[in-house]
Amino acid sequence: MASITKQPNGRKMIQFYDTDNIRKTIRLGKVSMAMATGFRVKVENLFASKVTGLPVDRETAMWVTDLDPKMKMKLAKVGLIKAGMASTLGPFLDGYVAMRSDVKDATATVYGHTVRNLKEYFGVEKRLIDITKGDADKWRIYLREEGLADNTIRRRSGIAKQFFIHAEKEQLIASNPFEDLAAAVQVNREREFFVTRDIAKKVIDKAPDAEWRMIIALSRYGGLRCPSEILRLRWEDIDRETDRVLVTSPKTEHHAGKDSRVIPLFPELVPYLDECYELSDSEYVISRYRSSEKNFRTRLERIQKRAKVPQWPKPFHNMRASRETELCNDFPEHVVCAWLGNSVRVARKSYLQVTDDHFEKALRKAQRQPVKMSENE
Repeated sequence: MASITKQPNGRKMIQFYDTDNIRKTIRLGKVSMAMATGFRVKVENLFASKVTGLPVDRETAMWVTDLDPKMKMKLAKVGLIKAGMASTLGPFLDGYVAMRSDVKDATATVYGHTVRNLKEYFGVEKRLIDITKGDADKWRIYLREEGLADNTIRRRSGIAKQFFIHAEKEQLIASNPFEDLAAAVQVNREREFFVTRDIAKKVIDKAPDAEWRMIIALSRYGGLRCPSEILRLRWEDIDRETDRVLVTSPKTEHHAGKDSRVIPLFPELVPYLDECYELSDSEYVISRYRSSEKNFRTRLERIQKRAKVPQWPKPFHNMRASRETELCNDFPEHVVCAWLGNSVRVARKSYLQVTDDHFEKALRKAQRQPVKMSENE
């Protein structure tokens, strides 16, 4: 428990023992007893939050936000709050993003979009503690009115939720106003497209050079993620003696033992690899298109137009999904997932497709089975 100490000159202090049993002192100056008593209560609330790890109540959080900077520094000095933590939206978001230098470029891009949406809607001076769950619902409606797709809204809701989880841990807010927003991305079956071998060949034939033919082949026949896995592929990763390929995966490297995987050197890849190898003077299989400014999807769409094939959605994802679907017709599901670098659950949810070949195979099988009529017919 904290106590109030009066000094002869009329000044007052709040004193308490921290978790190491060391006495801490906060000097208040010349204030009334009522004011000192109210301050002591807030100090006790902050200390209880520190000990239990639970967020402070909303009233105490608002009280800390409204304190002058000098008093905040005093609280920070005795370990009751963190120094320099911003309590308004703009500085808080900027600080969080700057802190997360560990995230990949794609995640950083999503962070940036979400930060922009939050600042545009709430304003940079909005106090974190003033954002309610009702405000979060209205923000989600705002995103829809901006014309964003449902899955995009879900992703940005999840990122906003992540931002405010951090604010809650830092005791800047009592609860997360975004915690109830749906964030799980839903599978849109209307955007599925099976890239047949015939379509893939037409696209490859219209590719501008050997490396682009290799990019398409690695996506469609190797099942590699583009650009992350394809750009990391080195010639030393391809073992022609064992016909195996080491694939380094930045997307899954944060999972233990999932930083890489080994796939067969599928026969469909060999002619394109041989062509690239003859022309290459780099350690990487793909060397000409390594700039972060390269937009693979836009370039592929141009090749599709030249090939006069359908402009299928999510072009690289659907080539990878097509390969996974194709392989599952011939190999056990767990084997294919080990090769493609995803789980069986993810494969069933987001990759495996029902194709025309499945229907034709079922019909051919049915035609080979004579239908037995009952004796009464």
